[in-house]
Amino acid sequence: MPQRISWKKPVALLIVVVLVALIAHAWSGHGKAGPGKAAATQAVPVKVAVAQRGDLDLSLKVIGSVEAYSTVTVQSRVSGQLESLAFTPGGRVKAGQVIEQIDPSLLQAQLDQARGNLAKDQAQLANAEQVLRRYTPMLAKGYVAQTDYDTYKANVGIYAASVKADQAAVEMAQTQLGYARIVAPVDSIAGAPLVYPGAQVSANSTNLVVLNQVRPIYLTFSVPETALDGVKAAHAHGKVAVSATIPGAKGPPLAATLDFINNTVDATTGTIQLKAVYPNTDDRLTPGQYVQVQLPTTRLANVVTVPVEALQNSPNGSFVFVVGADDSVQQRMVTTGQSSGDRMVIEKGLDAGERVITDGQMLLTNGTHVQVVKG
Repeated sequence: MPQRISWKKPVALLIVVVLVALIAHAWSGHGKAGPGKAAATQAVPVKVAVAQRGDLDLSLKVIGSVEAYSTVTVQSRVSGQLESLAFTPGGRVKAGQVIEQIDPSLLQAQLDQARGNLAKDQAQLANAEQVLRRYTPMLAKGYVAQTDYDTYKANVGIYAASVKADQAAVEMAQTQLGYARIVAPVDSIAGAPLVYPGAQVSANSTNLVVLNQVRPIYLTFSVPETALDGVKAAHAHGKVAVSATIPGAKGPPLAATLDFINNTVDATTGTIQLKAVYPNTDDRLTPGQYVQVQLPTTRLANVVTVPVEALQNSPNGSFVFVVGADDSVQQRMVTTGQSSGDRMVIEKGLDAGERVITDGQMLLTNGTHVQVVKG
């Protein structure tokens, strides 16, 4: 009878050989850093900032509008027919520049008439004075009656008064003639003409053109009445800097100065109107534009601040990653205060001079080594 060979022994032997090989492989790698361990010990690139101690101006951001520094609706001071326009609609005009001309013919005639009346009365005055001088010596000799002499003397006074009235009439007519030349009162930008040559203009009632003074220019905005005390306190210490940003525009913020605080709080909105003045020499602002305005309201003295990018949130509160002298990081809980712009006040948990991480926090835990990247 043939002998049966058991297959269990070869299989058991094969399993033993495989286990020995695995143990030997594991023992040969003992004490060497694998890929995962090497990655754990590699320094993480981060950006840092230094906590600073100093004064911080808290600011308020509101929406405002641009307003002309002054707006003048030009009217004629004399009646007549509009003869010509001497400005470009939408163009600049300078103070004293002639912008419109009224037909001066009638006004010139009135001036000539006044001058004629003046010349006539001056001649009559000269004659009356000559008569008075002639009869004055005769009065003492009795050749002229006292009543006649008094008449001659009165005539001198009457003609002298007429001359003064005529001189005033001449000056009036000259002034009226000068009003026929309409000039710009300020450096400004002219709007569209409201009346064109050939139209009849009535004195002090017909609007001719609207001029907007835009150098400088106003930024008009309102702030809550709760911020009024801080604004007034800042204004009492000197000029208050106001910055403005045009939505969608590129370039740095516009630097303006607070110029006006209204004297009444609007009871319906609980706000008060303020105005800042901007030189506008670059013509970046036009009346009617909307701008975002930022102005300081309160100054916090001797506080520790960090960039807002350094703050992280957790269920337990806010924290920052602090970089130690050995370039390892520590997660530290902090108490935050108010913010202004890109700075956040740290009331507790951080001292001035400590380095905090502002970029790269996602890969960090306590004890992680970091490599500070500049720029």
